[in-house]
Amino acid sequence: MRTVYTDLNIKITINDTTFLVLNIVFERFLRSMPRHSHGNNSYEIHYIPYGHGTVYIDDRVYDITPNTLYMTGPHVEHEQIPIKNDPMTEYCIYFKLQNSGAGNLGTETVAYKFQNTHFWFGQDTQELYPLMQQIFFELEHRYTGYMIQVETLLQQCVVKIVRNYENRRQSKVHFSPSNLVDSKYIIVEESFLYEYETLTLESLAERLGLSIRQTERFLKEYYGKTFLQKKTEAKMSMAKIYLNDAGLNISEIADRLNYSSVQHFSYAFKQYYGISASIYRKTSQ
Repeated sequence: MRTVYTDLNIKITINDTTFLVLNIVFERFLRSMPRHSHGNNSYEIHYIPYGHGTVYIDDRVYDITPNTLYMTGPHVEHEQIPIKNDPMTEYCIYFKLQNSGAGNLGTETVAYKFQNTHFWFGQDTQELYPLMQQIFFELEHRYTGYMIQVETLLQQCVVKIVRNYENRRQSKVHFSPSNLVDSKYIIVEESFLYEYETLTLESLAERLGLSIRQTERFLKEYYGKTFLQKKTEAKMSMAKIYLNDAGLNISEIADRLNYSSVQHFSYAFKQYYGISASIYRKTSQ
């Protein structure tokens, strides 16, 4: 049994390095694979989900058992021999790497660690099996978006292979902080989402590091609404949710939303929705 996907022009990019996927194979070994190696910048991932066999790598013998993972990079000679009564089954992915970063990859990047490991052998600790299965599922069925799925899954494979090499080593490379404008969006949206009852324009301006006038301009420019409009929108949206809760009376709802009285809440609700709170409650039950 052998399933092969080749000549697909699959390319993934990691840390300025392009991984050309030249071959994706799933095979049950009913015959031995003679000694062979691959050229410059070529890497072959071998993952054995089940079955047994032997692999000779640069004149050293390794036993193949279920969940074995090994990598053979440039010029690493390898020969695979299955055990006849329980032949190994293998997922194999063949990459050709092109470094577009002029050789300046940081030593902590995934691409650098992958490219500079020409041989590795061991048991997979990163759950590669479901990734491999999903890659073949996508390639077989070709549902909408399958190419995106395959590229994403292959990127995950590369990351998980490097994690196998390192055995749970924490990364020294992290996300950079978001820019100030993007941070302001989060501050605004979380403030109205969680503090709509008590939020003031002054407190929001202080969090944003802006003046009151700048804050109003920011809200108008990016949300098309004034502070009061956004606060009213949040409170009225929550008012509907509360009114659908039969366990709360209108007085309790007014108090939760920080209105000074039931009358004030009822007036605000009717002004916003064009219907009284009590009538809304009756019609929504």
